[in-house]
Amino acid sequence: MKKMLLTALAAATLGLALPAAAQNVAIVNGKPVPTARVDMLAAQLAKSGRPIPPEMQGQLKDEVIAREVFMQEAQKRGLDASDDYKSQLELARQTILIRELFADYQKKNPVTDAEIKGEYDKFVAASGGKEYKARHILVEKEDEAKAIIASLKKGGKFEDIAKKSSKDPGSGANGGNLDWAAANSYVPEFSQAMVKLNKGQTTDVPVKSQFGFHIIRVDDVREAQLPKLDDVRPQIAQQLQQQKLAAFQESLRKSAKVE
Repeated sequence: MKKMLLTALAAATLGLALPAAAQNVAIVNGKPVPTARVDMLAAQLAKSGRPIPPEMQGQLKDEVIAREVFMQEAQKRGLDASDDYKSQLELARQTILIRELFADYQKKNPVTDAEIKGEYDKFVAASGGKEYKARHILVEKEDEAKAIIASLKKGGKFEDIAKKSSKDPGSGANGGNLDWAAANSYVPEFSQAMVKLNKGQTTDVPVKSQFGFHIIRVDDVREAQLPKLDDVRPQIAQQLQQQKLAAFQESLRKSAKVE
């Protein structure tokens, strides 16, 4: 009978101890390390876009234990009492709190489908019309540009001259090719000259801009090829979200009484 009571008592004692043990991932130098730290770190990583799969839980626990070891050593050396530590801690507190403020604002002020559609419609209105597949040769001096135009009229190959003489690092090595783009993608002087050209035509006189002198050739013209709304929805949503957040930040600055 006595043996049975002792067995029952031992089982009861173990039953009470198990939940307490489960609350800790380890005990480091006599100090318990709560399992909650593992969950907290996992949640933080997931929030930053790096969720931890089950097979990596062991590594997460090792990380938490290592942090405890290092923190204990830092405290032993009195580093948690230093002015530098306290300054960094205060800056970290501010950063986290401000980040939470912005996250809360974005959560309560999401970008709507109507706002995305409205922004897309403005983009279509501004980008509609024609697109031009053009080439250009950029040089520093007008006389040099005139000499190139004369050479082209005598049968010189535009692509070869561009590779040899163009000062534009982006297109020169590619025969002056600028690929497809709307006229408003270029500086006004360039676009105004370009839209006057027919397919296959080259400017008769150099076109001066802030970059130098251009010789422009239009290889083709087409109606603007615009992306569909669903293709750019994420980018538009992100842009609008940033605009809303910027407006919120500015409103807080303006309403604050700063003396």
